[in-house]
Amino acid sequence: MYDLIIRNGTVIDGTGNDRFAADVAITNGKITKIGEIEGTATEEINAQGKIVAPGWVDIHTHYDGQATWDPLLAPSSWHGVTTVVMGNCGVGFAPVKPDDQNFLIELMEGVEDIPGAALSEGIDWKWESFPEYLDTLESIPRAIDVATQVPHGAIRAYVMGERCNTDYAPTKAEVEEMTTLVREGVEAGALGFSSSKTLLHKDVHGEYMPGTFSGNDEMLALGLGMKGLNNSVFELVSDHLGEDEEWAWVTDFQKQTGLTVTLIATTAPAYENGKMYKLAEQARTEGREIRPQAAGRPTGVLHGLQSSFNAFVGHPTWRKELAQLDHEDLLAKLSEATTKAQLLSETSVIQGGLMQDLPSLMGQVFPLGENPNYEPLPEESIAGIARARGLDVMEVMYDMLIANDGKELFYQPLGGYQGFSLDYQKKLLEHPNVLFGLSDGGAHCGVIADAGMPTFIMTHWGRDRTRGEKMSLEFIVRSLTSSTAHAYGMFDRGQITEGMIADINIIDFNRLRLHRPEAIFDLPAGGRRLVQRAEGYDVTIKSGEVIFNKGEHSGALPGKLVRRSNVAAAAAS
Repeated sequence: MYDLIIRNGTVIDGTGNDRFAADVAITNGKITKIGEIEGTATEEINAQGKIVAPGWVDIHTHYDGQATWDPLLAPSSWHGVTTVVMGNCGVGFAPVKPDDQNFLIELMEGVEDIPGAALSEGIDWKWESFPEYLDTLESIPRAIDVATQVPHGAIRAYVMGERCNTDYAPTKAEVEEMTTLVREGVEAGALGFSSSKTLLHKDVHGEYMPGTFSGNDEMLALGLGMKGLNNSVFELVSDHLGEDEEWAWVTDFQKQTGLTVTLIATTAPAYENGKMYKLAEQARTEGREIRPQAAGRPTGVLHGLQSSFNAFVGHPTWRKELAQLDHEDLLAKLSEATTKAQLLSETSVIQGGLMQDLPSLMGQVFPLGENPNYEPLPEESIAGIARARGLDVMEVMYDMLIANDGKELFYQPLGGYQGFSLDYQKKLLEHPNVLFGLSDGGAHCGVIADAGMPTFIMTHWGRDRTRGEKMSLEFIVRSLTSSTAHAYGMFDRGQITEGMIADINIIDFNRLRLHRPEAIFDLPAGGRRLVQRAEGYDVTIKSGEVIFNKGEHSGALPGKLVRRSNVAAAAAS
């Protein structure tokens, strides 16, 4: 007798092969038979008319703190994700000396927009070393699996103290100590190491994060510290990937270390004229394990009264009278004609960045509505709507901001939306060296809600796109499962294959959809976060146990810590 049989489903197995009709049997948390199954089981699920796919493996999240208090790791688990990788972008909470705990909280708050008060109240520091952090994660019951990486920021803070986030070059002894700590963490089970060289990443005081100005010698030493440890990944976030010198260094680094290198480009030059695609193709033709990460759509700031950002946050009246009001009082004040007239008569005191030309910016800001559209046309922007109505663009923005009880959110793509089309994004996503990533689950609580990226990819690219070609569901499922799992050395998941861990989504694909993002206040200390819910995931199964049924948590907590496997890829296949 089996523990569970999923009957009559359409299996998309994560290999990229064509879908097929089959039953799937599960015993002791593993897939034990696929095909026409005549036996019986303790539990059976009828998946007639539904897609049966592996659980999604999300390699770019920031649940480093949340994983110590939240057993669900929502919102990712709401979207069919059964394994998350955290410790990205060089930020995390281990190793840590007791006096540096607040420094790492302020770093995470600044870089990833996770409320510091929530982290301070939620994290119960039971570790100092990275192996002790892994042991703490392993001791906590949760719905889905977690894996992590050793973060450069924490390593530098631990070894270099107050000099960690300056351009001070570490001594030879300090580099050796950091290298030892990196290897210690990866040997204990971290999947790799992450670092950031982008000026976008600053702590709450505006200080650049540790590692931003690290020299190539330091980076190479840390990479060589993992040499010989199978399945070790080196993640690099960089402003410089559009520069030939940086690319030459990356390729030489990969050659010397033998690591899988995954890259996240943060500036326009890396994408202009298809450069990132060309770099991925060069890596592929040279046989290098260099894997750029790309999101299913451009990262986008969400404007709104429930967000931390909108077009009026730099106006004097907003800063002096409105910024501290709760939602109801703010909405009431904004509904007054005098407040409207005053705000519209002012200009923003923020003159740089996004705010330097607000009327022009409104040409890149789009109301999401009840059924969010992430590939809008120019005429669907605030500026386009204003032109059609013959009204002032900022007045239209104001009126739409307070409509529907002030709960509307507005999407502003930050990059990669050339020509108001996602055609280039599609080309990049389809490159065999590119990994689906950058959902940032658990992070950017006030202005971004991208943790539902797997659901967006399934619906937009697999079904709903009208302004260009779609992608096959077989390709999408493989990219969300076995491709990401195997890149990080997790060869026991990501496919519906006999012997694999039974992580499975049963999806009513016709009903699958994303809802409008919303603000909730459920973090420790009442912290706010923007989340996006989904419907259409009939059942999510983790290690053979149903964890979600029609979006409701079953109470089951089979999730575990995933430690790095030392089994080489060839032996695992």
